Amino acid sequence: QVQLVESGGGLAQAGDSLRLSCTGSGRSFSEDAMAWFRQTPGKAREFVAAITYGGGTTTYADSVRGRFIISRDNAKNTVYLQMDSLKPEDTAVYYCAAELRFGVVQRNPRYWGQGTQVTVSL
Repeated sequence: QVQLVESGGGLAQAGDSLRLSCTGSGRSFSEDAMAWFRQTPGKAREFVAAITYGGGTTTYADSVRGRFIISRDNAKNTVYLQMDSLKPEDTAVYYCAAELRFGVVQRNPRYWGQGTQVTVSL
């Protein structure tokens, strides 16, 4: 069983930066690929970014590429999402997710956090 806890969400203005954190427990964090998703009311959960277990490979949704950076610190069992140049359309609940395989974590991860709200105003 994996437990994931997100933090770092909040209110921001357009152009600001926020950093989300997700700390994992319950299994070997360093073995899992990790991802961030987001969801707004009435819409399906959207893939944002993913990172391999060692941190050597990352991938991003087109909507955030160049503005967001995913990273991880396996010694701290934590994955981060640095969000720069925030836009109102980035407003969503952000979830971290874990899965053994990098390809699967981007589509259908088994383990999810509870989510953290990010709200960006003009």
